[in-house]
Order: sequence, then C-alpha cells, then structure tokens
Amino acid sequence: MCEKQMGFTRLRRLADAMKAKVRGIYSTALTKLLLDNDFEIVQPSLAIKKRFKLVDDVSLPDLKIRDRYDLQGVRVLGAFEAVEKFQTILQSTFEDALTRKWHVSVDGIYKGTVIDSNEYAVYVEIGNGIIGRLPRNEIVNENDKQVIAQVDKKRLGAKQPILTTKLKIVGTYAILLQSSKTGVSLKIRDLRRRTELYELGKMLAPKGWGIIWRSASENQQREALEKEIKELTEKVEILNEKAFRAEAPSLLVEGLCFMDVEFPCSSKKILDRLRSYSAPTLEGHHFYKSCGGEIAAALEMSEKLLEKGQLKSDIEELFEEQIRYKFPEEGSSVDVEHVKLSGIVFHLGQATIESLDQEQIKYSRTMRSDGFYDGLGVKKEAGDKSTSETKIGEWYITTKYFSADGKWKGTYINLNTPVEVYPNALRYVDLEVDVCIHPNGTTKVLDMEKLEKAHEKGVVSKKLFETIKEMAERIERNCDVNKMRA
Repeated sequence: MCEKQMGFTRLRRLADAMKAKVRGIYSTALTKLLLDNDFEIVQPSLAIKKRFKLVDDVSLPDLKIRDRYDLQGVRVLGAFEAVEKFQTILQSTFEDALTRKWHVSVDGIYKGTVIDSNEYAVYVEIGNGIIGRLPRNEIVNENDKQVIAQVDKKRLGAKQPILTTKLKIVGTYAILLQSSKTGVSLKIRDLRRRTELYELGKMLAPKGWGIIWRSASENQQREALEKEIKELTEKVEILNEKAFRAEAPSLLVEGLCFMDVEFPCSSKKILDRLRSYSAPTLEGHHFYKSCGGEIAAALEMSEKLLEKGQLKSDIEELFEEQIRYKFPEEGSSVDVEHVKLSGIVFHLGQATIESLDQEQIKYSRTMRSDGFYDGLGVKKEAGDKSTSETKIGEWYITTKYFSADGKWKGTYINLNTPVEVYPNALRYVDLEVDVCIHPNGTTKVLDMEKLEKAHEKGVVSKKLFETIKEMAERIERNCDVNKMRA
C-alpha cells in the first residue's frame, strides 16, 4: 500500500533534505515551490540550472515529477515520505489541486491469493480488495493458491495493477533480479569499467539472483558496491522469511508511492506566479502550455522575445493576435470535459457556445438518448435541451433542463472548479456536490458525502472541502426558484 508498513523503507533523518527531479511544462514553477520548501533539486535540466543557479548534482532523487500525458498536471513517483511531504505542500499552496495517491506500492512485493484465471492471466488479490493481473505464463505451478508477485510500473494508477513474478530488489547502485544473469547499465560506456563490474557482479550475486549494475555505480569504490550488495542480499533473506511466514494477502516489501496530480484553473494561475519569479512569464502561461501544439509554440516564442527585453505589452498583443482564432466563439461547437474526482473524464457531448466573453460562458446541449435525471427524479428524453452558464472564475455551473417543447424539468447547480475554455473543449473538475432544484420548487444539496470521502482520502484539501460545503449551503439558502425556470 502507499502507506508506512513493515518493509525495507529506508528511514530518513529529519535533518536530511529530500531530493527531487522535475521535468515538463510545470518544472520551473514546481522547482521554485520545492526549493522554497527545503527540497534539493537533482539532475536539473539546463534551463532549470540557469534559472535557479544550480550546480550539477547527479544524485538519485527521492521524488520524480513529470507531466501527465494530457498536460493537465503531473505524475509523481517516489519514497513515501517524499510524496507525502509534496502532497502537503501542494494542498497548502493550491486551492483546487487534486492529489490522487495510488493505494498500491509500486515495485512492492506482495504475497497474494489467486482468486481467478483465464487463458491469458491469473487474478491475484494483494490486499484491501485490490486485484492484480499476472500473466499466466509466469505461473510455475497452476495449482498454487498463493503467489509471490511484484507490482510492475506498467499502468501506474490503474484500478487493476499489473503483477510479475520476476522479482527485483532495487538499490542505489545495483538491482538484484531473481533468476537473472549479471548485467551492466548501457549508460556505462567505459569497457574496462564494464568488465570490472561484470566480474564483481558474478562474484557477489546471491544464489538464485543476478546483479544489474546501475549507472550510479560507475564511479563508486568497490567497498561501497560490496556494502550495498550485502544489504540487498540481507533484504532477499528477509523477503524469503516473510514470504514463508506471512498470511496472504499481505505486503512483504514496500516499494514506491505513486501520485497523480491535477492542476485545474486556479492552480495554473498560482503556478504562473511561481514561474514569474525565475523566468519571463505571460499571463496564462501554464494554461496555454497545456493547450499544446501551435498555441504552446507561440507562447514559447513570445516569452523568448520577453527574455530579449522587448516590451511586455507589445508581446502580449502580438501573442493574443496569433492565438485568437484558435479558440471557440459564439456559435462554435465544443466538447464538454466533465472530470471526476477520480480522474475519469466524462465527455458530455457536443455543446454549442451561446455567448462567450471575459465575464461569462453560456452553452447549450441537446440530449441524444433517454435516461433519468437522478437528482431531479425526472425522466430524461432524447430531444431534451439544456442551457448551462457560469461566470469566468466561478466555482459552479447552473444547468437548466427543458423538454423538447420547452417545459422546464428542473435545474442543477453543479459545484466544480472554474471552467477552462480550450480550443475544442470546455473543461472543469466536478467536485461531486450539486444543488438540485426540483420541478415542484424544492431545493436539495446532493452528494456532499462524496466530496467528504475524497477529502478523507487526501484527494482534496480540508480547505477546499469546507469552502465547497459552505458554498453549497449558501446557494441553497439564497436560491431563487423563479430564476431557475427561465
């Protein structure tokens, strides 16, 4: 699990600074944030070295941070203590950041219980109801009801982790691989050193395991390498003892913690401010970067001109002129990306922009299928229409539902992060809470317990939970039912 448990976690003295490696479009802002909170930055990129006047440091990080594939946040992998500290920093800095920790230990070794199988895979419970998928060809004895397996780094964050029986114990300079031969990192190119490490590995490898020397071993003294292999070998012995004694399902060796971080609208603005301390930054920098493509390229070019000393107002005007026609306007058709607290994105279908300016967004949709408006207790029918509106920076969207002939069916006031208008989509994070106005005029707050559960899991901060709870109650008290019909 992504929690402190018995395992091989190296306890850190409180006086030691944790180390982080950061890459991606958020790297400058997050580097500033990490440095301000007593992290050390290791393996910095050239741009980060220059902006923060850092020296070369090839140390291994306690925390690795890189962009999510959709550029809407970052993926974090590291030691439990480092991830936990970073999560605390994020939630105290950003009002709407979502921090989703995976409740599975990455590279963690489990004693699991086989619960099902098919011709391709064996399904193994590893604890707390989590079921992992193990390739069937990795099972030695198909009659075994228990198996020792490790969580693979494939599909990080997935509901069903990928498992492997090809165990490894990871150290700073070396990795022990079960039933493997000795090897040397391809990053070590010196042939003489490769030969030395290869011979040393064959000599030191414990029975049934091979040693893979990591790049960090290249310049280490033999004594340091021997010491680490001794420590890793002791971990193998402890693993074997635990595997024999532990009841399944249970965690035998703790690995790394994985966390998915989402940066909605307000977070991106704070990230802009953090970045501006170290580099010329146009307003909306991280939003435009997350757009990717030509917009991100135009931003990069504009900020290079700022670095050369050109007048900011002129650059802003030039940039706005370049990107203006990339974004939707009145009459445009866009997708509505409704992001759940879990990270799942629901595409609510195409919407037509009715009005859009610097103060307000209004859009409409036509329902394509039958169903049910749960909170309203009203049947949804193909042909129904909805109109949604929100102010720029507002934390809720008011959506009114009408039948095909114009009869009002009810209204949802959905509490969410402020809407971001992308070239082809409207995007926001649904905070689960709704204020529902029924056709009979009664109002009700729905699903507050879902947001509370997300707070208990650490997905949202206490401050955000309390803010949204107070906002929902205020909306319910002050709701004008007559306005909800129009």
